Amino acid sequence: MTVVDNLPTNAPSQGHAGVSIALAARHYPEIAVGGFSRVDWAILFWSQVAALLRPDHRVLDFGAGRGEHILDDPVAYRRDLATLKGRCREVVGCDVSEAVLSNPFLDSADILDPRGTLPYPSNSFDMIVSRFVFEHLADPARVAAELVRVLKPGGWLCVVTPNKWGYVALGARLVPNRLHARALGRVQPGRKAEDVFPTLYRLNSPADLRRHFGHACDVHSFRLSGDPAYHFGSPLLYGLFRTAHALLPAALQTAICAFIRKRPEPSAPQSS
Repeated sequence: MTVVDNLPTNAPSQGHAGVSIALAARHYPEIAVGGFSRVDWAILFWSQVAALLRPDHRVLDFGAGRGEHILDDPVAYRRDLATLKGRCREVVGCDVSEAVLSNPFLDSADILDPRGTLPYPSNSFDMIVSRFVFEHLADPARVAAELVRVLKPGGWLCVVTPNKWGYVALGARLVPNRLHARALGRVQPGRKAEDVFPTLYRLNSPADLRRHFGHACDVHSFRLSGDPAYHFGSPLLYGLFRTAHALLPAALQTAICAFIRKRPEPSAPQSS
C-alpha cells in the first residue's frame, strides 16, 4: 500500500500532488505520518500566515482562482492550513479569471480588470495573501501600489512566487507562453491546463520586491526549494532535483516567500 493510499478517504483525487507525494515518500519517511515532508514550502508558508492571522482580520486572497491549491491537494493537514475562511472575519477573493466566482473558500469574490485598480477602498484589509501570482504581473509597479493602498497600516502581504533565477523560472522562460500548458502537462503529471497562465517574472526577486514595496513597507523575504514539482513523474529525475535543491546556493533556489508589512502611519505629535 502506498502513502497516497493511506491518505484520508475524503481527500481529492490524486492528480499532480498525489504523484509528487508518492515519489517524495521514497526520500522522506515522515510523509507516511502526515502526508508532507520536512521541506514542504506550503507548510512553512501557511504556518507563517497562521502566526499572523487573527479572528477579527479581513483578508484579501489576491489571485484566488478556483481554489485549486486546496481543492486538488490530497493532504488534509495542508488543506486545513491553507483554508482561511472561518478562521477570520472575512476572506475576499479576486482574480482576472471568472473561476474565482466558484471558489468555495471565499466569503465573497470579485473579477478584476487586469488594467484597472482594485475595487476596494484604501486601508481595507488586515492581510493579503498571494500564491503564485506575482510571476504573471505585466505591470508590477501599478499592482504593488494597489496592494499597498488597500492594505491597512501595520497589515501584512504574504507572498509565495517562483524565484526569477531559479531553474523553474529559467526553464519557463525558454518555453513560449502558448506552449506552457502542454509542457507543464508533461513535467507535472496531472497539472490542469485551466491552472496555467502566461508568465513574465517582473516581480520575482528580492530586489524587485524591495524596489516596488520598500518605500512603504518592511520586506522580509527568503528563497527556498521544497519538494521537486517538475519531474515528469520520474523517480530518477525526482531524486536528481532533490539533490540539486540541497546543493544550490540561495540565489538559485526555486521559490521566494515574502512577508511584507505596511509601515504604521506615524503618530501625530502631541501639543504641549
